[in-house]
Amino acid sequence: MSRARRRQHVPWNAAGRASETQGDGESVVRDTGWVFNNETGQQLTLAEFVNSGEQEVGAYLQYFGFLPEDNVQRSLVEIGAGIGRMTAGFTQRFKSVVACDLDAAFLERCREIVGKFGVPERLSTSHVADGKTLALPDASADMVFSYITLQHCESADALALTEEALRVVKPGGYVLLNYRTWVATDALLFPAGVITRSLWRVPTIGAWLARQRWSTRLGWQANRLAPKVVLEHLEKKNIDLLNPTLWFSHRRRIGGVEGIPQCTFIGVHGSHWWLIARRAA
Repeated sequence: MSRARRRQHVPWNAAGRASETQGDGESVVRDTGWVFNNETGQQLTLAEFVNSGEQEVGAYLQYFGFLPEDNVQRSLVEIGAGIGRMTAGFTQRFKSVVACDLDAAFLERCREIVGKFGVPERLSTSHVADGKTLALPDASADMVFSYITLQHCESADALALTEEALRVVKPGGYVLLNYRTWVATDALLFPAGVITRSLWRVPTIGAWLARQRWSTRLGWQANRLAPKVVLEHLEKKNIDLLNPTLWFSHRRRIGGVEGIPQCTFIGVHGSHWWLIARRAA
């Protein structure tokens, strides 16, 4: 794959290299927050970082209707686990969890964090080396979850990972996939992001830019995918969904998709949407 198509990975790779040099997870959170939680500083703690993921795990599973007594019998694959902000919470709720990420150093920290805050014996990890393919067997998970990850891929890779999610989930199993779509401010933000990603490749200044919070905020949102685009892509690939539902912010709804229920949840960002569906047999 061309280097141009990998520009969106520059800050993640930089964070991965930085996390390899840190002594522990506490240092990673303080020093590389420009990727993981948009904050840096000595006042940040690993416990607070993981607790923010714990709160979101609980809220999303509850509002999407996945009950604790059912989850404890399920296996889950998380696409875009990072250093484990949400993974620790998943291991407390699911029978087994496979954490997948682009950067192997992130997965090393993920294992460390789950060891401190989760249930490590339930965790395994999988490196997404090419950014678009899961090295997991077909129909091997009861649920596949991805949050604030697919927006960081080029559109083609995000759609490929959507296909992969439905490949690895069992027939009748669930996918919970989060995407970013267009909002009015993207008239400025999207071209600014294209320029920023190009600058990350400039010698000398590129590496510095990729570690600045404002730069990563502009450049890491590499695509905008409307529900119609994702659903039409799956249809072209002859991938059938059972009971699909689209979830949006309570402040907006997105048209262009007929016959699919749309639900709202205050916890969904105004520019995000979720696809919740089961895989057909």
